[in-house]
Amino acid sequence: MDYNYLKSLHIIFVVTWFAGLFYIVRLFVYYAETAQKSEPEKSILQTQFALMQKRLWYGITWPSAVLTVIMGLSLLHYYSPIPTWLWIKLGFVVGLLAYHLYCHRIFKQHQRGEIKQSSTTLRIWNEVATLFLVSIVFLVVLKNGLSATWGVLGFIGLSVLLMAAIMVYKKLRKA
Repeated sequence: MDYNYLKSLHIIFVVTWFAGLFYIVRLFVYYAETAQKSEPEKSILQTQFALMQKRLWYGITWPSAVLTVIMGLSLLHYYSPIPTWLWIKLGFVVGLLAYHLYCHRIFKQHQRGEIKQSSTTLRIWNEVATLFLVSIVFLVVLKNGLSATWGVLGFIGLSVLLMAAIMVYKKLRKA
């Protein structure tokens, strides 16, 4: 298959994989928030969110992750030798796969009706995927580890400011 077709398919599956990762964690948040509901609302919502999680996870997120990896590995033979930036990207991809597997663990807990993380913890966990996305995109576009590092540090700084603003807003709302 031609390089440009493989690269296009790789990018498409990266986009759908990240869409799945972003949405699944939102569904985790909603599922965790059902713990405060009374019956029968709690059971109805948990059943619905568990079904939505299952359809998203097995219908979009897992297939997209597998196809992303297949397309990405298919592109590797076009790089000889493999440049440093690509080794760093592969390291981030391994981290992203670990994130995906941890999300799978949470998914399995919810499928069993277990809630082990608070909705606040899950909201923070959702930002981890964004860090991977920003890191990988900066690295691929700039092809320079140092430039990508500055981009990621800027994103982390912005995230800290946003988290602080959310906490201040939450306190003001309760007052």
